[in-house]
Amino acid sequence: MEAFINAPKTGEVYNLGGGKNNTCSIIEAFAITEKFTGKKQVYEYVDKNRDGDHICYYSDLRKMKAHYPNWDITMSLEKTVQQIAESWQKRLAAV
Repeated sequence: MEAFINAPKTGEVYNLGGGKNNTCSIIEAFAITEKFTGKKQVYEYVDKNRDGDHICYYSDLRKMKAHYPNWDITMSLEKTVQQIAESWQKRLAAV
């Protein structure tokens, strides 16, 4: 966001996300979350694709990197989940 704010390109649309290097499945996300919360996720696995679901999706960051060559992802998926978990733990402790 900061790169765009500092040098906006009117009318452009960018895909932002973790890109190919930060992909994970829901089950992998559960494992990462459990690592930081110590809590097992409760779910039921159904071995069937849901109608309309992507088999695999990740954001294509090439356009963003082409327009903003100094921009790059600065935080890993794991670090992002850790920060979210810690933020929720602080909120819950304050209640």
